[in-house]
Amino acid sequence: MDHRQEVAPPMLVREVMSTVVLTIGPAHTLRQAAALMSARRVGAAVVYDPDADGIGILTERDVLVSVGRGQDPDAERAHGHTTTDVVFAAPTWTVEEAAAAMAHGGFRHLIVLDGGEPVGIVSVRDIIRRWAPARAPHPAPVVTA
Repeated sequence: MDHRQEVAPPMLVREVMSTVVLTIGPAHTLRQAAALMSARRVGAAVVYDPDADGIGILTERDVLVSVGRGQDPDAERAHGHTTTDVVFAAPTWTVEEAAAAMAHGGFRHLIVLDGGEPVGIVSVRDIIRRWAPARAPHPAPVVTA
């Protein structure tokens, strides 16, 4: 009798990432960016500035921080709130590699590049949605306060 268990191949970023990539310009206001993110149901936008090197990311948290500081979302521009020191993922990364990069960098979104072009965004939420069911045989009980 063979008691070896089959080991599933590691889940890859391409399996969990969102292929809806919202791209905005640096001159978009935070309100415009938030409206576009809301309409597309995404938590981040790729910010492409043709006059700068590379691409950046603007997240829902960036907008929230700005509004929380009392800044006017109709006056604040994306370029002032864009993270440009971005860690990029590849579609062939494992979910574990993406999760480790997020934990190490302290962020919740990774832009996924293939051939230097954005092909997706993977978020902590994407990973949890796909990874948790594979790891937990039973749903956790709901605790209410």
